[in-house]
Amino acid sequence: MKILVDADSCPRATREVVLRATQRTRIDAIFVANRPIPGLSGDTAVMELCPFREGAADDRIVELARPGDVAVTRDIPLACRLVEGSIRVIDDRGRVYTQENIREQRSRRDFMCGLAENGLIEGRIRTYGRRELKAFADSFDRILSQLIRENPSLGMSG
Repeated sequence: MKILVDADSCPRATREVVLRATQRTRIDAIFVANRPIPGLSGDTAVMELCPFREGAADDRIVELARPGDVAVTRDIPLACRLVEGSIRVIDDRGRVYTQENIREQRSRRDFMCGLAENGLIEGRIRTYGRRELKAFADSFDRILSQLIRENPSLGMSG
């Protein structure tokens, strides 16, 4: 079992939560991006650099993912692909994507993109602060705790 992180758009504070969790749980994390992201090293975390082409990091995450893994991404089309492969997916704001909600999330995203492309709404600037980070950390911790209960061999380090 591993944690896959779509690192290109993942806020630094979220990456730090994931890194601390990997140290605590000894679950490996793979940070995937098409550009180097500093500070992603250690005995439980690796950085995987992908070619600089559209969708390369997403394709690599899907290729690496196996049922039982956890993925962190805000990319809803990627989340959709992962959920279809029985991967647990969470975004950087703590929203967990499931078979039950991913289609609605995808439809909403596509609708909003269509409005923006036609100039009917302006692009949103979404802030990422303490509240969003706490929501992520709480949801992420719940997912990891559940996985550890389901797989006692994962254990926790001291």
